[in-house]
Amino acid sequence: MQPPEPRFLDDRPAYWAEHKPDGQAISYLDRSWTWAQWDDRIRRLAGALVERGIGRGDVVAFLDKNHPACVELQLAAGSLGAATAVINFRLAADEMDYVLNDSGAKLLIVGTELMGAVDKIRDKLTNVSEVIEVTPDGADGDGYEALLATANPVGRPAEVDPEDAALVMYSSGTTGRPKGVVLSHRNVLAHTMNAATFEFGDDDKNMVAMPLFHVGGSAYVQYSIHAGVPTIMTREADGASLAGALLQGANRTFLVPAVLGKVLESGEDAVKLFSALRTFVYGASPMPPALLKSALKAWPDTDFIQVYGLTEVCGAITQLSPEVHRDDSRPERLISAGQPSREVEVRVVDTDTLAEVPVGQPGELWFRTPQLMKGYHNKPEATASTITEDGWFRSGDIGRVDEDGFIFVEDRLKDMIISGGENIYSVEVERVLTDHPAVLDAAVFGVPDEKWGESVKAVVELSLGGKTSEEELIAWCRERLAHYKCPRSVEISEALPRNPTGKLLKRDLRNPYWENRGRAI
Repeated sequence: MQPPEPRFLDDRPAYWAEHKPDGQAISYLDRSWTWAQWDDRIRRLAGALVERGIGRGDVVAFLDKNHPACVELQLAAGSLGAATAVINFRLAADEMDYVLNDSGAKLLIVGTELMGAVDKIRDKLTNVSEVIEVTPDGADGDGYEALLATANPVGRPAEVDPEDAALVMYSSGTTGRPKGVVLSHRNVLAHTMNAATFEFGDDDKNMVAMPLFHVGGSAYVQYSIHAGVPTIMTREADGASLAGALLQGANRTFLVPAVLGKVLESGEDAVKLFSALRTFVYGASPMPPALLKSALKAWPDTDFIQVYGLTEVCGAITQLSPEVHRDDSRPERLISAGQPSREVEVRVVDTDTLAEVPVGQPGELWFRTPQLMKGYHNKPEATASTITEDGWFRSGDIGRVDEDGFIFVEDRLKDMIISGGENIYSVEVERVLTDHPAVLDAAVFGVPDEKWGESVKAVVELSLGGKTSEEELIAWCRERLAHYKCPRSVEISEALPRNPTGKLLKRDLRNPYWENRGRAI
């Protein structure tokens, strides 16, 4: 029997709970739940939220490493018309404070490891009325499990609408602060049904290892929920966790390219273990050609699928198929991002005239899709500058589309760095650097990195009489930013390059590092 098309995120767990209640839904560390058990937990959590006054239009937040409770919260809150803000656990205290307050979250579920960080900023979280602790293993003292044990299950209120916000995913911001991307039930489900890169079989198990604060985690987990196959969730994407999931039978996954490099470096046993994967979907950053060539050789029976996308469209909007990966007659397509997913329209637009350019010519990539976000949380001006009146999303990426519809992403209009799958806006790092008393101005940009795709580099100009060092500036950033955003190298320059009007010529600093490369990202 074909399940009805879902309208809400909690539709499919409820369906599988009714039609295969004893089937495995999700496993995590040493715990596992059937569909019936998992649906009951979701309904109880919804009841607990109602008891605390959470309803349609509200926001709740989750802060921890990967944990099924995060997905349970998304499904339970979503069933009430409330949205879940999934907070990056790697943020520094200043960033965490900003994001939690910006989201307007009324309730916060926090992992034990991060309770100390929240305690330090608790008095600044003026909207949060309750903080609930969740442990990795459901041990004694787990406030979240105690909450579920005493709650009464509730269903979805009639007024909840598929256009209601379900997720708020924070991404780095062009103005120096993260922006909340608001995704509705309709957006996320459109991604689940349109961007699926393969079909699950009855014996498949889906490994979810990407962090849930990233769409590569929270959007990807929807695939196995939708298909009714088991999800094996890892707490982190480290080697031991991935190996453990594979030994449990995981045979489908999505990861960033850097993980493959680590596996290949780990030796024959690791390579053999990863051969259990039927599909390896990768994205969030480009795959270095040499690494891709090695991976295709090491795993001849694995289907490799590249996806390209953005948080604003729930994740993937293009895919490079397994067949193209192994088509030796068209090797140039391996550096493309593939072809658009179902229900995705693409335009390539001249950045000055906004006119559509001819096939094969570069311009800004625009997309129109039902996956497109509702907008940026509390930022109508940013939303209006990103989404046109007729529904086109201005990606900020420069690319071209060939005669067969293959999309080649070649540079960025936005001043953004992607390192190991993490988006980093230069202005965030520049803001912190220029707060240093010795720094007059700073230019931050991405340079090639064979492992991470790009790494963060800074060039600074010192104020008159200012004295500092590379080590001091890196340490200064690490106290104020998540470590992945911090420069790996800092160069101190007498003067930053500028045009006659004083505008910083950052591209002049960046270009030498990208010479003789096929793409500038």
